[in-house]
Amino acid sequence: QVQLVESGGGLVQAGGSLRLSCAASGILFSRATMGWYRQAPGKQRELVATITNGGGTNYADSVKGRFTISRDSAKSTVYLQMNSLKAEDTAVYYCNAFYYPNGMNYWGKGTLVTVSS
Repeated sequence: QVQLVESGGGLVQAGGSLRLSCAASGILFSRATMGWYRQAPGKQRELVATITNGGGTNYADSVKGRFTISRDSAKSTVYLQMNSLKAEDTAVYYCNAFYYPNGMNYWGKGTLVTVSS
């Protein structure tokens, strides 16, 4: 059974920082591209950042220079370091795994990030 468990969300003031973590189980971590997505109230889910097993990264324009995605293969965990947070970063953040052996997308349940202005 595949599980993606996010942690690290919470309430932070604008300009502050948070680090999200996502622990993966039930998959070969090295065979997955990992990512973070977010969904703000009344909006569609959108890409935040992705990272391949080789370390290649991709970021949404809105977070470039502020957010950093990384992964630890030994812990099967992906991180999202979020700095200089803005009110518009408020959303539920979801961990995603695109698993190459079966072409499936897996999702975590999400963690809420609230940035107060």
